[in-house]
Amino acid sequence: MKKIGIIGYGWLGERIANAMSGKYELYTTTTTLDKAKELNDRGMNATVVSFPDFQLEKPLPQWDAIESLDVLMITIPVSEKSCCVSSLYNRIRNLSSFIGNFKGQMFLMSSTGVYPDVPKELTEEDMPIEKVSGERMVRNTYPQTNILRLAGLMGDNRLLKNYNIAALDAPVNHIHYTDICSAIIKMIENGSEGKLYNISAPLHPSKDAVVHAQKSLPFAEETEPEGRKIISTKMMTELDFVFQYADPRTFHL
Repeated sequence: MKKIGIIGYGWLGERIANAMSGKYELYTTTTTLDKAKELNDRGMNATVVSFPDFQLEKPLPQWDAIESLDVLMITIPVSEKSCCVSSLYNRIRNLSSFIGNFKGQMFLMSSTGVYPDVPKELTEEDMPIEKVSGERMVRNTYPQTNILRLAGLMGDNRLLKNYNIAALDAPVNHIHYTDICSAIIKMIENGSEGKLYNISAPLHPSKDAVVHAQKSLPFAEETEPEGRKIISTKMMTELDFVFQYADPRTFHL
């Protein structure tokens, strides 16, 4: 049984762990003792750690589990939208101290937020890793890292109808967490390394259509909305991947 490390047990980290429970031996990080105790009681091998945006007086000690891990997933934010470039550098340096010279299979959860807000279809080629500070910093140190640019995270309690939204006629770029987990598991099984994939549901109905569907209200959307659309064709082709939730209008079902 492979050993999987998940750095950052937040909303997505929890769902990745749940999808892998029973398939792999799991190791996780969290930021509080209470959460660590809860996770350890569930067999998650939790460690308490945080990765601040400033330079520490002493480097973080290396994770005790790192030498035994086969796969490492990073779900903590490493984007300029979460902090400035200098703060981001400190966060990633603190992360590197914790995971050391890890050589196994590695995943970084990035975001489709790296793409400009332009009314066109966007692929990985439209934004090279070299132009995205957080992705570039991680890949420079760990060239084997698979970078997954995730669309808006949806599923369970996360539904568009629960939010105050603008531009109802704009297309959505959403992904159900189930498909994220399935893609990661397939990449683990394939031994994928150094990949860059957009992970966004292939259908892009309007926000209004999605909200109407989630409220079980009729809605006649005769034409596909125009606007920014994140395309996942590369991932679908290379992994022979079929989305379980291809249409954001069905995420609540």
